Amino acid sequence: QVQLVESGGGSVQPGDSLRLACVFSGRAFSMYAMGWFRQAPGKEREFVAAISFNGGVTEYADFVEGRFTISRDNAKKTVYLHLNSVKPEDTAVYYCAADWAGDTVEPVHTTQREYDFWGQGTQVTVSS
Repeated sequence: QVQLVESGGGSVQPGDSLRLACVFSGRAFSMYAMGWFRQAPGKEREFVAAISFNGGVTEYADFVEGRFTISRDNAKKTVYLHLNSVKPEDTAVYYCAADWAGDTVEPVHTTQREYDFWGQGTQVTVSS
């Protein structure tokens, strides 16, 4: 059974930076594309970023505006989301998800239905 555990969330001020991490427990981490989603109170869960199984392709939501970077370390079975210049509207629970890459020609997906496993989330709060 695949398990994902996020960490790195916390309370920060506008303009600050932080790095979220998601550790993958299970087999064949390098066979999964990985994604980050977030959900704010009163809003639907939304796509943030994704990275292909080999790290060669990345995709970001428009609201990222160049501020976030997704990366992965397959040796450590970990995917990261580096958030820079955070805004109050970035406040949300951030979730990582794993997308089996062996059943599609698309390197990354932006919709929740394409992902097979989910973590429990880590809270990011941006306030003055």
